[in-house]
Amino acid sequence: MEALINKFKDSIKIVEGSKSLIVDVEKWKEISFFIKNNKDMDFDYLMSITSYDLGESSVFGVAYNFYSTKLKQYLEIRIEIDESKEIESISNLWRAADWHEREAYDMMGLKFINHPYMKRILLPEDWEGYPLRKDYKTPDYYNGMPVPKDKSYWE
Repeated sequence: MEALINKFKDSIKIVEGSKSLIVDVEKWKEISFFIKNNKDMDFDYLMSITSYDLGESSVFGVAYNFYSTKLKQYLEIRIEIDESKEIESISNLWRAADWHEREAYDMMGLKFINHPYMKRILLPEDWEGYPLRKDYKTPDYYNGMPVPKDKSYWE
């Protein structure tokens, strides 16, 4: 991780008390290529991508969890942006990112530049809004059908 921090020191913040980094969205393409291809990093496995709502005037985040199967090391990289920004897709580097990025788009409304097939994956194309945002209001009806509010029976 030291090589990453040294190379991109002006674009990275270390999250205190964790093994996480927050990186500038403008440098994400370059940073993602570096962590995949640098022999001291060699993050060959994208474990997950998780989107989150900071609840601060439309500020959202995405957390990428990487693992190097060769070097046995873990890294979490976060990007935090307002909703007007877009994030460079990493599906060209890690194929698993394809569906993870689509889920972050579908449920949180995050947009990924250069994604090969950016469309909803869990909800129908005509669904309004993004259900994981803190300000989301579940509709009473979708295409004339009631939308259940009590979900305790399936949780």
